[in-house]
Amino acid sequence: MKVVIIDDEQKTRELIAKMIESFDLGIETYPIGENVASGLKAIEEINPQIVFLDIQMPDGTGFDLLKQIKNKKFEVVFITAHEEFAVKAIKFSALDYILKPIDPEELREAVVRAIESIGHKKEESQFEALQSNMQPTQKRRLVLKTQESVHVVDLENIVRCEADRNYTSFFLFDGKRILVSKTLKDYETLLSAHNFLRVQQSHLINLDFVDRFDKKNGGSVVMKDGSEVPISPAKKDMFFQILENL
Repeated sequence: MKVVIIDDEQKTRELIAKMIESFDLGIETYPIGENVASGLKAIEEINPQIVFLDIQMPDGTGFDLLKQIKNKKFEVVFITAHEEFAVKAIKFSALDYILKPIDPEELREAVVRAIESIGHKKEESQFEALQSNMQPTQKRRLVLKTQESVHVVDLENIVRCEADRNYTSFFLFDGKRILVSKTLKDYETLLSAHNFLRVQQSHLINLDFVDRFDKKNGGSVVMKDGSEVPISPAKKDMFFQILENL
């Protein structure tokens, strides 16, 4: 198995290569891509299964490189500094990353995840969503991966999310339901800064779609699509306070 490492810092490339080799996973490392041009050349010549790719480089971005490869037969793990905005953008796009400075255990986990994902085709829409999510002025788009498809959803179209053990159902305003194999907690962490509120253990709602509060049966939130969501007593005060400030 071959891994190409593309980063404008030689020390970072060499460090990642040494760490991966120390994991004894039977991987050949090629820390030879210092920018978009040399990284593209390395991918074409080496035909790797995994590519570690820096986002910002002197002659462009990792997206510029990916655009030039029509059939991406490799797994991509992005390399980024401790930038909260970039990390959230990558998570929204359902892609993987490692942070600088490089932590050996985090790197090993990323390599193992990449190996397990080899052969699962990455959709171009995921990389397009990431590029959009990296722009502060663009609306956030969430990538939802099911067993059959990859869905790219605008946050403004999500009415609510509902937990079902280790799965989460997304209910969209057009009536579509998308079931993904991630917990509601994972999405609460991502969406809480975008006007979503967890009103009950199994329910996360988009406050922009709240129609009214119904007092009967202990209280529930009625959404604009007609669905009713129970609200826990512990969340009522927060819910009303947020509504007053909208």
